[in-house]
Amino acid sequence: MATTSYTDSDVKELVRERYGRLAQSADITTDITNEGCGESSCCGDGEPATKNQLYEIDQLEGLPGEALLASAGCGNPTAIGDLGAGETVVDFGSGGGIDCFIAAKAVGDSGRVVGIDMTPDMINLARKNAQTLGLDNVEFHLAEMESTPLEDDSVDVIISNCVINLAPDKDAVFREAYRILKPGGRMFISDMVLTAPLPAHATADAENWVQCLSGAEPQDIYMGRMSSAGLSDINIMDSKPWKGEEEWASRVHSANIKAYKPA
Repeated sequence: MATTSYTDSDVKELVRERYGRLAQSADITTDITNEGCGESSCCGDGEPATKNQLYEIDQLEGLPGEALLASAGCGNPTAIGDLGAGETVVDFGSGGGIDCFIAAKAVGDSGRVVGIDMTPDMINLARKNAQTLGLDNVEFHLAEMESTPLEDDSVDVIISNCVINLAPDKDAVFREAYRILKPGGRMFISDMVLTAPLPAHATADAENWVQCLSGAEPQDIYMGRMSSAGLSDINIMDSKPWKGEEEWASRVHSANIKAYKPA
């Protein structure tokens, strides 16, 4: 089936099904130093958070093994910019909660972290992990990035880790980000972008959708969508090639992007 025949609902169902299985497979008894990120290859070099050096060891200290195993990111959005005590942080596509828990340490008890995810199994896992950690400043909502339950101008920082590329309507995601950010608020994104278009046979593969590849866009288009939504000072902080075996793999880059809502 060609990619052009997929509806938005088709893509979202593919994503829910795959990441639901990833959440279910996350088990604290698994040796996280030897296993990969479940069934996803979004996580950087295709290795778990403890091996691919996306995170500092002290950031992961004390986190539940389930949160690490359910991590399928391509970067570390909390490392792109500073998070301040007392701030409100929202994670688009929060998964098992790893980035939310790291953010919670940064904002402290006076801050608030909100995870948004459309996969019920991931929300259930994240809530279980938050309960294990005894965190009162983290909450998780079953919702889509395009339509969150948050108020206008209520968020200091939005983070997202290899998730927006999975959204069929990225313009809607960035419009929602602009809506909920406070004036002067920041957005820190780790995501897949392209330096050249992928071949048709790659984008036609459903497996490449759920592995964060088929939904990736050229970086100028991606950043243009952010600008059109009203975000400004958009910069790629760093970028590195995805280490896949396919001949087109070098066209896919993992990028860390920072942007602001004008004050």
